[in-house]
Amino acid sequence: MTIAIEELRMEAANASTIEERRQIEAELEIAHAELAIIMAEIDGTIEAEPPF
Repeated sequence: MTIAIEELRMEAANASTIEERRQIEAELEIAHAELAIIMAEIDGTIEAEPPF
């Protein structure tokens, strides 16, 4: 996951248009959120299983 985040950062830095940069930054924000969820699952802060 961190490799994907680094790749997205590089893509954003090299984007040729503002629209492309915004799209990549949105993808980067999603990747950060997914990483936060994964880390919370690992440290037990949240449970991935539904409550039923």
